[in-house]
Amino acid sequence: MTYIETVPPDEATGDVAAVYDAARANHGLLPNFAQAFSLRPHVYAAWLALNGAIKAEDDLRRYELATLAAARRLRSSYCMLAHGSILADRFLAPETVRAVAADPHDAGLDEVDLAVMDLADKVAADATAVTEDDVARLRELGLADAEILDVVLAAAARCFFSKVLDGLGVAPDREYRDMEPGLRDALTIGRPIAAA
Repeated sequence: MTYIETVPPDEATGDVAAVYDAARANHGLLPNFAQAFSLRPHVYAAWLALNGAIKAEDDLRRYELATLAAARRLRSSYCMLAHGSILADRFLAPETVRAVAADPHDAGLDEVDLAVMDLADKVAADATAVTEDDVARLRELGLADAEILDVVLAAAARCFFSKVLDGLGVAPDREYRDMEPGLRDALTIGRPIAAA
């Protein structure tokens, strides 16, 4: 599951047990990503607080699009599967999510969605390449500066989380194998889904 030894669920105590219990309650299973942080549960708690703060003020659909764009750039199967699933369940048709995974510009998204995804992609690829014109484009499309900040925050936060998971060799949870095959395959762009 990871390149490092993690705390087995049946040996978890204290803060680690609390992390595992909360993750099970939230996801219906103990996700591989929660176990990956078991040696530093305070870092996982800080991640949850940061991510929650970013999402608290953001439009959830926009957050998911920005997150998917960053995950796509980072080739993070885990984050693509997780956030692609949310988009397919709540905001877009599964075939649209498949198209977004392949190329957002060929997926029938509107100008705002594309500009959001383009900025998030640029932040994840090379934030020093972001220009004032990138921000001005989102302003022209009606986003306030706080909303533009939300896009950058979502993309930058995804860089942290995706890189931790991939840097530790964390495979996406086996349960993703149960997704509709076309969507699952489109979203699995990096590490393969766990076999067990």
